[in-house]
Amino acid sequence: MTETDETTFRTGIGTGILLVALGISAYGLTGFESATALIPAIFGVLFVALGRLGLNVGRRRLAVYGLGLLALLGVVGSIEGVIEIGAVIAGDSLDRPVATASQVAMALLCAVVLVLVGRSVAEGDGS
Repeated sequence: MTETDETTFRTGIGTGILLVALGISAYGLTGFESATALIPAIFGVLFVALGRLGLNVGRRRLAVYGLGLLALLGVVGSIEGVIEIGAVIAGDSLDRPVATASQVAMALLCAVVLVLVGRSVAEGDGS
């Protein structure tokens, strides 16, 4: 396993833990009324599972591509929050500030993993 692969998998695990905390926090901040606030937590559990899988010798390729797909879905699915931040800068107000903050945080965390996956694949095809 290259150093880049190990960094990618360990970052995936760390990102997963942060996403679980983000999802649970967002759910609490919405008064435990919005189940969609738990979406980052679901992504987080998957990130942790794929990161752990990648640390095993025979499953690196599956794990690195899984992390990449999951990170891409996380960025694309959270882009609405990033767009809403642009509207706030332009002077508009937020209808759902907790959701927007959660989406921006998720997009940033997933983008970091996506970059690391790209580096890992470029250096050795994740195997």
